[in-house]
Amino acid sequence: MSYRIDPRLPLTDEVRRILAEEIGKALIHLDAAHDRPEQALHKCRKRLKNARALLRLVRSGDETFCVTENQCYRQVAALLAGPREATALVETIDRLAASFPEQSAGGGLDAVRETLVARQNELHGGVGLDAAVAAAIAACEEGINRIDMLALPDRPEQAADVLAEGARTTLRRARKALDKAGSRGEADDFHDLRKAAKTHGMHLSLLGRLWPTPIKARRKAVDELGERLGELHDLFVLRELLDADDRPLGSPQETRLLGKLLKRSEKSLKKTCLAAAADLFGDSPRRSTRKLARKARDDLAAAPREDASAPGAAG
Repeated sequence: MSYRIDPRLPLTDEVRRILAEEIGKALIHLDAAHDRPEQALHKCRKRLKNARALLRLVRSGDETFCVTENQCYRQVAALLAGPREATALVETIDRLAASFPEQSAGGGLDAVRETLVARQNELHGGVGLDAAVAAAIAACEEGINRIDMLALPDRPEQAADVLAEGARTTLRRARKALDKAGSRGEADDFHDLRKAAKTHGMHLSLLGRLWPTPIKARRKAVDELGERLGELHDLFVLRELLDADDRPLGSPQETRLLGKLLKRSEKSLKKTCLAAAADLFGDSPRRSTRKLARKARDDLAAAPREDASAPGAAG
């Protein structure tokens, strides 16, 4: 069982299997969230992202189902965003301290970190987390019960076109976000680029047996870009809190060093991310996925079709 589409099996069966596995694992992490919220919420959200990337990949094959379920899991992820973000911001302060040891050696970030840790503890220890986890569990359980409603084209030619269209749509999103991030440089532009890059990385995993070129190096580069964009996103969130009128991170004196380090880190990460994204998404999305459609069509047509219900069938 893996997060990869097996071309020997009907596309509908494979997508149902993977979706059930990812949501099932999300439920396991939700059950553990009360005891280990930091790790469990992060792992749960990763599984939800995997599920949503899968739904985006096959959206053109059953648009009603995929749009509805994607919206469902986006809402579930939003329920858990606050507690997870609180942990990410503490980690961001620690990264800043490690990146600028000389500047932070005097404890200039200590007051901000204490404030963020208190905020994290409040979000992880309150009744709000229990309610969010309960709602997320209910939504995921309902989603599992709806999986059998998915119906995709299983003929090789049509299945290949569905997969190619899903991959192409995400590459288009990445290219558009890259253009905006390069010209405007707004936080939302980099956030859109991050989401598209993450989704593309998941599509590489799903299409590992069908992608037309060696993808190991590309997948590594996409993962690294996603990590850097994630760090940049956390900096933007800290910047928003720093600039808020009610000053939730502390007084100007307590946050002076943070402001300086944020400015330096944002500038460096923006430059790094734009260069890496240009290498990955500079080509035409249509040209990139034309080969995918052709290879997927050939591979799906050539693969021996297995009966998923038969004993010993691959899963």
